[in-house]
Amino acid sequence: MTNSGKRVAFFDVDNTILRGSTIFLLGRGMYQRGFFSKRDISAFVLANLRYRLTGAESPEEIEKFQNAACDFIGGHNVKEIEAIGSEIYDEFVSPALWQGAIDIANQHLANGEEVWLVTATPQDMAVLIAKRLGFTGALGTKAEVIDGAYTGKLGGSLLHGKQKAVAIKELALAQGIDLANSYAYSDSHNDIPLLTSVGKPAVINPDTLLQIRAIHDNWPIHDFRRARAIKAFFGPVLARLAACLTFLLPRRLRSK
Repeated sequence: MTNSGKRVAFFDVDNTILRGSTIFLLGRGMYQRGFFSKRDISAFVLANLRYRLTGAESPEEIEKFQNAACDFIGGHNVKEIEAIGSEIYDEFVSPALWQGAIDIANQHLANGEEVWLVTATPQDMAVLIAKRLGFTGALGTKAEVIDGAYTGKLGGSLLHGKQKAVAIKELALAQGIDLANSYAYSDSHNDIPLLTSVGKPAVINPDTLLQIRAIHDNWPIHDFRRARAIKAFFGPVLARLAACLTFLLPRRLRSK
């Protein structure tokens, strides 16, 4: 971590500032515009659903999701996808935003702190979302582009799990960010490497494993889901019991 410099608030996107999956909404919008068949999108949706539900981080599962995510934009012109992405933002993304999470981000901006999105979502879509929301910038998964068109291959690693931590550390070195005094927000235990890379981690709409970690380490918890009232009654009791048994958790969830 750097010892001095500007403070930044890093936000995951899917299920953190947005209900559901950005890339699923992009695929849905493209399907409605006739870019591909039901069979095409079904293969992607199944890969996306399996990946999101299992939270698997094995090389095999990550490769399957990478291929599915890139294949569906492969061969399409970048400018064309950018224009469609703007339409899809208005149609699907904007109505699905968690206003509570946006309010937190806007408070950071009001405090003179930068706000960056850090997401597995394709880089171009992540940048579009950041611009529309008035945020500072975005780090996303880069898709390979040749002669103005997507090739259907990645231009690097999927920005997921440990790769998010790598990405913000590289950004910190390049832009003089003080990670020790910066913030990070996520909903998923897969983002623990991101959260522990800053001095002020917090969670939004956390999954069970992340809630356990947040309670154990006294991280702020924000829950904007409709079921939050039920979860508020039962969740803390169960999570605190589980937090007392952290020695049973996989090592990757207990170590920073």
